[in-house]
Amino acid sequence: MIPVRSRADQQTTERLEPLVQFRNVEKTYDGITLVVRDLNLDVEHGEFLTLLGPSGSGKTTTLMMLAGFEVPTRGTISLRHEDITRVPPHKRGIGVVFQNYALFPHMTVAENLAFPLSVRGIGRGEREERVTKALDTVRMNNLGSRMPAQLSGGQQQRIALARALIFEPKLVLMDEPLGALDKQLREHMQYEIKSLHERLGITAVYVTHDQGEALTMSDRVAVFNEGLIQQIASPREIYERPNSAFVAQFVGENNKITAVISTLVGCRARATSTSGGVVICEASNRLNPGDPALISIRPEAIQLVGPEEHVDNRIHAVIDDVIYHGDHIRLQLRAVDAQEFVVKAPVNKAGMATVGMKVELGFRAEDARALPL
Repeated sequence: MIPVRSRADQQTTERLEPLVQFRNVEKTYDGITLVVRDLNLDVEHGEFLTLLGPSGSGKTTTLMMLAGFEVPTRGTISLRHEDITRVPPHKRGIGVVFQNYALFPHMTVAENLAFPLSVRGIGRGEREERVTKALDTVRMNNLGSRMPAQLSGGQQQRIALARALIFEPKLVLMDEPLGALDKQLREHMQYEIKSLHERLGITAVYVTHDQGEALTMSDRVAVFNEGLIQQIASPREIYERPNSAFVAQFVGENNKITAVISTLVGCRARATSTSGGVVICEASNRLNPGDPALISIRPEAIQLVGPEEHVDNRIHAVIDDVIYHGDHIRLQLRAVDAQEFVVKAPVNKAGMATVGMKVELGFRAEDARALPL
């Protein structure tokens, strides 16, 4: 007897499987250069996935292919197990938010929100209900009668977001949506969007070149470079355990020591720097004894230490510059071999630091990540 699956069982299975799947996707515009290369990527239900990378890395092209504004040269894209590779944008049921807001200037806020619903043939009564609900969701329920030109940049971006959400899509795509905002408003909107994502339970794919934005907002971050995903992981893992020299240097700030792996036991390694110094570090699983490596150490992982303190690694240095940042002090230092270092230290730990002072820097082996060059 063939077992009959209930509707609840089917829904549970669907939830366990990815919402979006890219399989062997490539994209070229000129038939020669691949902007996106052999992309295999899953987007899980309800997650906030950020595509991060420099200009020309392929992240925006990936988003545009998912939205339907670009067609892959090769490969398939699936949404809810259906092949949408060549389905036009308006039939995908995906909400999209752009950097330039794309609001109709001749329509009121309420009319802008109602437009996607009228295109889908939704009746007037339901349109009005959804517009009211959408305005309330983005906390702008008293601005429905205003024109876009009467709104601030942050208000326009909220309306653009509400318009993308108003037809209740399961997936929302955002392409550099905060790029035109000033720093303070940008940071505020990061938390607004993340809060909205959590409250509504939507799936979001977000494109940015801003590392801080990616780390703040995401469940996972996919770091792109030259059309390939270099690493995809949680923000913490991307920052603390980068798997390549590119990821370590692109995401956040780091100190770099060029070295050769001398010995390796498990993931713990001894490396010899180009100046002859020894660094105890944690090595990538792609390294072997004799391999050249880039050792990455985050500025906040290095401390000013006294001679009696035990540390895995100790470096003598001279302070070249002291910069006050309010919540921390940034020190620029030069080691005896002319290697430059940056240290971010709490004010109470480095408040007496002065230019020209000789100090000792210390850091743990687990904070020094050796990566293939």
